This record gives sequence, structure tokens and C-alpha cells, in this order.
Amino acid sequence: MSAGMNENLFIALMASGDDAGRVAIELPDGRRVRYDELDELAAGYAAALEAVGTQPGDRVVAVLAKSVHAIAAYLATLRAGAVFVPINPSYTTTELAYFISDAQPAVVLCAPARADELAAACERADATMLTADADGAGTLAEAAARATARPVVPRGRDDLAAILYTSGTTGRSKGAMLTHGNLAANAETLRAQWRFSCDDTLVHALPVFHTHGLFVGINVSFLARATVLLLPRFEVASLADALRRATVLMGVPTYYSRLLEVPDLRERASSIRLFVSGSAPLLAETHRAWAARTGHAILERYGMTETTMLTSNPIDGERRPGTVGRPLPGVELRLAEPNAQGIGSIQVRGPNVFVGYWGLPERSAAEFTDDGFFITGDLGRIDADGYVEIVGREKDLVITGGYNVYPKEVELVLDAVDGVGESAVFGVPDADLGERVIAAIVPASPTAPTADDLDAHLAEHLARYKRPHDYVVLPALPRNVMGKVQKNELRTRYSSDDGTMTEPGPAASTRKEYTR
Repeated sequence: MSAGMNENLFIALMASGDDAGRVAIELPDGRRVRYDELDELAAGYAAALEAVGTQPGDRVVAVLAKSVHAIAAYLATLRAGAVFVPINPSYTTTELAYFISDAQPAVVLCAPARADELAAACERADATMLTADADGAGTLAEAAARATARPVVPRGRDDLAAILYTSGTTGRSKGAMLTHGNLAANAETLRAQWRFSCDDTLVHALPVFHTHGLFVGINVSFLARATVLLLPRFEVASLADALRRATVLMGVPTYYSRLLEVPDLRERASSIRLFVSGSAPLLAETHRAWAARTGHAILERYGMTETTMLTSNPIDGERRPGTVGRPLPGVELRLAEPNAQGIGSIQVRGPNVFVGYWGLPERSAAEFTDDGFFITGDLGRIDADGYVEIVGREKDLVITGGYNVYPKEVELVLDAVDGVGESAVFGVPDADLGERVIAAIVPASPTAPTADDLDAHLAEHLARYKRPHDYVVLPALPRNVMGKVQKNELRTRYSSDDGTMTEPGPAASTRKEYTR
């Protein structure tokens, strides 16, 4: 766009002219929402935000169930020139209070059923609460009915569009600030690389508070004027049924490992032109099994909350199991200080890379090199053909079912349990979830708390996917000479090739019924 033009991402995502009548969202029951209808809904919600005093640059925290109305709220926030802050609605009151306090939003959007529990946090942040359930009922719709729609607020490429919370293995979650230019550049690159068009229908079973579901799934589809088949959650049966109505599936490795259990998978997948996997490592075994069952090679890619997508296996050419492909056009990727095996710290630079962490200027500066490369914290190597392989993480982040689990957060909750002296949380490979969360417990007394005791305490403080799948009781945690806990030793001790525990401790509890 030339200087002076409105570069608000909303304009690129919402169809106009002949495209306005295309179907933007299709629901499992067959209901369809056209682009012009979604545009009208977003305009009303934007007017409601503006009517309660939302200004350009203000934050709008959204704690909403996945629905057409949640997506309209995202678009409305962009339209109003505000900053969208999506939060996982499965978080507890304590967790949500932190995000509201940190983001200091002008507005908090939540389900009517959660209004009472979040009222105090909104009051402390001086934020207006508006409610919307999955069908759109609530005070947001009521305010929209009274308000008058205004033009799309002008935004430049460097203006903030969203803040997504992420974290390392220590400290509180950090808000990654992404601009209109960051999101537009990445969506356009992916649209071109993956050849999205108005003829595509994406099966969307991903959450919409995450970069994969929102900034890849929604942005890329809408930019191409494609249709999104919106599933409210991941369920194998509904996902398998939806395949027949679509041309693209984006998912995490868990989707593919569980779909492999569907007997007539090849027939159901016959209309799909592209299967994409991300958010967690895809096992080479799953890649090969999928190709054998369906005749399709899954396209694996690599990205982060702070950068959106960085690399991708090709549409044409070899999609190599165990790799995440080559850097996307416009993305510079390098390895810092590679060792003798060619493994180094991955650093990236490009128009998709975020501008820093909300309210943390010193931390933000430390995450970039002097020449402007973002230090991802991942370790990788690059083969002779330019394919990138992620071989590990410098930090101890656990990715289970596509969701990030930050060990320190879980450890702080565990350590508060009576009878726990200290804990160490880590991940081990799992053929279904990618990684499984394990907690090693050192008792403070001869009698260790039971797994049920630990679960009951964690249920009050943490979303379900963060809670350990297994517990092991140890007399002491392994440490180096400097006293640092050696989680790599724990991972090795309790991992095996088939994802089972090799040395279950005396209080180990494997919960096969565990679901996210």
C-alpha cells in the first residue's frame, strides 16, 4: 500500500464487491455466514466497543468460546483500531485476573456465565465488561443494537493489532505485541505459498485464542476469500465427518494421530488437497503412517507466537518427515554458534516478527541481537537442501496437544501443596499429544501426597491441559554441581521410544482417560 492509505488489517480480511456474497463461515449444522453478513456483525460490535469509550490502541481482552461471534469480536477490535487480546476461556479466575491486570484493557469480553467471577478483576483494571455467549446473546449485542457504525479506523503497518500471551519456563506469561503489518505480511505469504483461493474450504478445529487458529487459520482463509468450516472444538468423529466437505485441514499432531484410527480415512480425505501440521513436533512415524493411509504427505511448518510462521515444507516437492521445511519468503533464518553436528540456536528476522513484549522493554531488547534478529530459544540444524530441523529447545517449554505448558507455572502450584518439598515439571514424547506433562515430586515428609490430592489442588488453579499426566516421587531431584535441576536427565529417565514411562515412581499414575 502506498503511504497515507489505511492499512488496517480488517480491510484486507473482509471481502467487498463481488466477493462479499461468498460464504465466510460454515457451521456443522449447515448454517452459513456470508462475508457481508460477518462484516455487518463486526461493524456492530466495533460500534459497541467505541460506544463504551474504546480508543485506537486500547486493549480488548476476549475470553470467549469459539464461535462466529468470537471471530466477529476479533474483526470488530481491528475495525475499531483497538488491540485484540484473546485468552483461553478454560483458564481459571486466578489466571484470568493476571492477564486482565497485565493488559490493562479498556474492555473485557466474556461469556455471561463468567461475568460475576471476573467482575472484581475488571473493576481493578477499570475495564468495561461486555458479554457474549456462543450464540451472540449478551450485553455486547445489546450495545451494538443501540450504537451507530462508523468507518474503519485508520491504522498503519506499525500500529499494534494484537497481543498474544506466551511465556518461557520462568516467570509470568508475557504479551507478544504484533502489528497490522506483522499479521498482514505473514497471512499474504502463507496464502501464496499454500495456494489458498476462494475455492478452498478449511476445516477449522483449532482454538481461536492461539496464533495457529486465529492468525493462520482465519487470516489466511479470509484473505483468500475462502470458506472456514468452523468446528467448536476438536472431536475425532466431527472432524472426520467434516473432511468430506473441505479442501484443507490445519491441525496439531494430535489430530493426525487420532484420525489414523478412523477406518475409512482414505475415502473421507479424498477431497482434501492439503494437510498442514504445526504447534508441536510431528513424529516421523505419524508422517509416514498418514501417507500410507491417505496417499497425502502432511505439510509441517514452524512458527511461534512472537513471529507467526517462519518456515514451511513445500506445496510442490518433497515434504520431509522430521523437518519443518525452508524459511518462508521474506524470512531470514540463521543458526548462532552451531556445534560440530551443525546444531545451533535459531534466530530470525522478517516483517512477521513481533515488536516486543507488552510492558517489558528491557526484556524485549534482550530477546533481539544487535542486528535485529529475534532469538527464538529453539535449537536446530539446516541440511544441504535448506530444510530446517528443530532438534530441541533451549528452554524447557512443554508442548502437549498443540498447547504450551510452562513448567515453572505448574511447579509453583505444586510446591504450594502440603507435603510437597519441591517439584520439577517436564515433558516426555507422546505419540498422541506430541509431549506428555510429567511432574517429579520430592516429598517434604515420609508420606507423599497422592495423585488425587495433587490433581484436586491443581484443578483449582490451572487449566486442564497444564496438569501433569503422570507423577513420580523421588528422594531428590537430579542437579548439577551448580545446583541446577537437570531436567534433561529426567526426560531421558522417564522417556521411551513408544511414549511409555520407563521408570514409573512409587506414586506414578498414568491416566489413560486424560483429555484436554
